[in-house]
Amino acid sequence: MPTQYAEISVNGKTLKVPAVSIDRRTVVATGKGLRIARFHEEEWNEDRTITDPDSFLRELKGGPLRADIFTFAQPLADPQPRHPFHVEWDDVAAVSITTYSDWWDQLPQVSRKNVRRAERRGVVVRLAVFDDVFVRGIKGIYDETPIRQGRHFWHYGKDLESVKRENATFLDRCDFVAAYHNDELIGFIKIVYVGKVARIMQIISKNAHADKRPPNILLAKAMEVCCQKGMTHFVYGQYFYGSKGHTPITEFKHRNGFKRIPFPRYFVPLTLKGKAAIALGLHRGVKSLIPPRLLNFLLETRARLNRKSPEPAASTSDEA
Repeated sequence: MPTQYAEISVNGKTLKVPAVSIDRRTVVATGKGLRIARFHEEEWNEDRTITDPDSFLRELKGGPLRADIFTFAQPLADPQPRHPFHVEWDDVAAVSITTYSDWWDQLPQVSRKNVRRAERRGVVVRLAVFDDVFVRGIKGIYDETPIRQGRHFWHYGKDLESVKRENATFLDRCDFVAAYHNDELIGFIKIVYVGKVARIMQIISKNAHADKRPPNILLAKAMEVCCQKGMTHFVYGQYFYGSKGHTPITEFKHRNGFKRIPFPRYFVPLTLKGKAAIALGLHRGVKSLIPPRLLNFLLETRARLNRKSPEPAASTSDEA
């Protein structure tokens, strides 16, 4: 059995999973029937390149980490496939940054109006200090409702120490952009800087203040900060999530200037099971095998049932 373990977050819960260190980087394995290995915290890791894949894979196969497939991606700055492995196109929703005015001028009129509406209705945005007062404000947002985006919210009802610990990651290279109304924290974005790429780890706001459009003014301030820091890209999660296709969150990203940027992701079989899984498409997960129309129907049904549920949930999911 592996002698190392690493912590990962799954559905709002912190879990310890088997891990190994190869070439000074941590690789973790998750899954039960099919075990998939990847770099720990891959999208937040500044170095995702593999200079000698053959040597890396030999060490991974011969080590104590029992995995069927190893997956890794190339960085956004290097979108041309460079390895002879099974490759599929992943994507992010991102803005290629030039200047703030370039981003602002290409927004649709409704998006610019939403930022101005937030300003007129008294929303103030600024960089926040990560202290106990700010953490209590985050908890206030988390505890507003047990249901978000039609599903149980993972962070609802967590104690203050858990909220502080879970939001204290990457403090040496992150910013919190906060929105206030009458000194009440009504929303925030956590931005993590990965080299010259700024990534949204979380964006969330209070439903009670939706009329003030806090997400729009938060994104505008975050873009301003990214331009000041000389970032090349501003990333807001994936553009398409699995086989769900075009969703309201995808439309929101599009209206705020984020576009789909594809990049190559590799899947390398480490066992015969892994080779068979890739051939059958099982490496993408069960949801990817469900037709999009059926998947959307099931998600809408879950959302309706959750809205009717009288019981609050104990845990949550990020909105980014």
